[in-house]
Amino acid sequence: MNPRIGPFLSLRTVALLVGLVLVAVLPWQHLLANITDLPPSWNSIFKYKEETLESIFPQVPHFSSASELFSSLPSFFAAMRSFFVTVALTAYYALVGAQSSPAVDAYIATQSPISRANLLANIGPDGSRSSGALAGVVIASPSKVDPDYVYTWTRDAALVLKYVSEEYGRQQVPALRKVLDDFVSSQAYLQTVSNPSGTISTGGLGEPKFHIDLTAFTGGWGRPQRDGPPLRATALISYANWLINSGNTSYVQQKVWPVIKLDLDYTASNWNFTGFDLWEEVSSSSFFTTAVQYRALVEGATLAAKLGQTASATGYTSQSSNVICFLQSYWNPSQGFVTSNTGGGRSGKDANSALASIHNFDPAAGCDAKTFQPCSDKALSSLKVYVDAFRSGIYPINNGIASNAAVATGRYTEDVYYGGQPWYLTTLAVAEQLYDAIIVWKAQQSIEVTSTSLAFFRQFSSNVQAGTYASTSATYTTLLDGVQKFADGFVEVVAKYTPADGQLSEQYHRNNGAQLSAKHLTWSYAATLTAFAARDGYVPESWGAVGASVPPQCGGSQGPSVQVTFNVRAETVWGENIFITGSIDPLKGWSPENAVALNPANYPIWSVTLAIPASTNFEYKYIRKFNGAVTWESDPNRAYSSPASGSATINSVWNTSGTGSNLTSVLTSLLSGLWNLPWSRALADFSGSPDARRQNLPSWVHEVGA
Repeated sequence: MNPRIGPFLSLRTVALLVGLVLVAVLPWQHLLANITDLPPSWNSIFKYKEETLESIFPQVPHFSSASELFSSLPSFFAAMRSFFVTVALTAYYALVGAQSSPAVDAYIATQSPISRANLLANIGPDGSRSSGALAGVVIASPSKVDPDYVYTWTRDAALVLKYVSEEYGRQQVPALRKVLDDFVSSQAYLQTVSNPSGTISTGGLGEPKFHIDLTAFTGGWGRPQRDGPPLRATALISYANWLINSGNTSYVQQKVWPVIKLDLDYTASNWNFTGFDLWEEVSSSSFFTTAVQYRALVEGATLAAKLGQTASATGYTSQSSNVICFLQSYWNPSQGFVTSNTGGGRSGKDANSALASIHNFDPAAGCDAKTFQPCSDKALSSLKVYVDAFRSGIYPINNGIASNAAVATGRYTEDVYYGGQPWYLTTLAVAEQLYDAIIVWKAQQSIEVTSTSLAFFRQFSSNVQAGTYASTSATYTTLLDGVQKFADGFVEVVAKYTPADGQLSEQYHRNNGAQLSAKHLTWSYAATLTAFAARDGYVPESWGAVGASVPPQCGGSQGPSVQVTFNVRAETVWGENIFITGSIDPLKGWSPENAVALNPANYPIWSVTLAIPASTNFEYKYIRKFNGAVTWESDPNRAYSSPASGSATINSVWNTSGTGSNLTSVLTSLLSGLWNLPWSRALADFSGSPDARRQNLPSWVHEVGA
């Protein structure tokens, strides 16, 4: 028997109704959190419930009487039906996603504390593997041989501290606060250390690495690298914003802002000069570098305005417009990917682009393609091209894997460092970009497929067409589930090749997954933690990518230049010419093909006057070109620091000291000169009487000398 209350409602119906109201209204996430830890996949369900409650049926939490409740039943049931269908679907696919990859859940549970501990172990002075490092110094790795990574790289340290800053913002762990404050102090000092790239005012901020006692590394290296200053600025801006929101503006103004400002000023003045890329191998324009420069200038302008630094804010905003304009030039529309480097002779299919996308993730910007957000059609298309480049013929551990499944990925397919191997941080970058995309799709409750991203999405639904698919559609569910599984697959690859103790090196072997290169790489540990946070639905603060616009015409940086005249005394043979090339853009980035020609008008003095960035340290050499052959001056490189204003003249003599290559050059020039002598004229002139030979000799010598 089914007893009823009144003419319509049974007790079962009333119980169900009360249960539905309780499910909708009560703060279940907080109640359950007091009992046990929830699986990460449930967070999105409760977040959806909390955010949607007010917009769908705001009257539910405010019912003041039973009569008010019953009078609202028609609209109430309609709203409840929509709400619970959506929640049920979300819960179902969250559970399916979790069940489809138990290996990822297990790996995250075990690896997260290991990665945190090992990351902190590499930060001085308290880290267990950071002996000799000063306070706040992040060592790249404790590996001293094969390779020696006991240095601090500005880029690596900034990326690690960006994670630490975000983690501190979430949890306010006192130990992390100390790490951040120590980092501020260490970087304030490091900026003042003179180094091969210059001083604090002559380009020294572009120096990529230092000893862990914060003394300069003076050995040969790919310098300058212009991603370090904007990355460090971004890490410290994140911390500065937290401090300001916590009422500690004075500390920001006195300690943090001066460090940030130096980095932003360097970025604003030097963003359109080439430098070595994040892999330290190619001197050219780099997508990653340009992308991180844009973010730093945008959020730096916002912070400057908060602190009343109006002039700085205006300058950073102006240059950010030029940077985003230049950023568009990396896109290769015919092949659908970001050309990560403009030089180096490589394909441009590089983890560089995925790393840039996740660093510049701004959930408030949605799937904006101008800033290459993780879910933008350009970023997804580029990601597919990059991943597919590693599918066959590169790494044996990828053989036999389905064309729409995850694989091990490295820096770029032409890589030869340590034999060209997969990297943990690059494989995890793919997963993180996909998790970031999922965060946005869930928030906007739709997925847009364009002609640009169509090939990416057809990995998960072969018949999908360009269009926008709402979260209530089957296509949305299919695509979202497919991308989730795909992303988890890259974490599974990393898990498969992580040793039982959880330590992560830089690389793992292409044949068997064994660890290679530097042990306990700090960046590898940071990469696991940021990818895990993205999978858990962590939504970072917006940095200002919303509403980004690209100006119709790109402009240059605001940095001043000075006129520098280069004079070199060099004797040449007929047809031989002198050129100059060096480490900065006006000297063509060490490119002998594009080297700048000198004028022999005052032979044997060869000269050229060039506009050189002011207050900049640079290196250069003269080269000879003859019959297609290039001969360099002997080592070492010439070095010069340009003045802050005015002009300068550098007088030099061709350097031929101490190398066999220059002896070869002399002999080659001598033989070439003999080959080019006007022998027929000489023999004809010398065939006559002694008086005739004496008469013809001066004109013949003059012709040869010319």
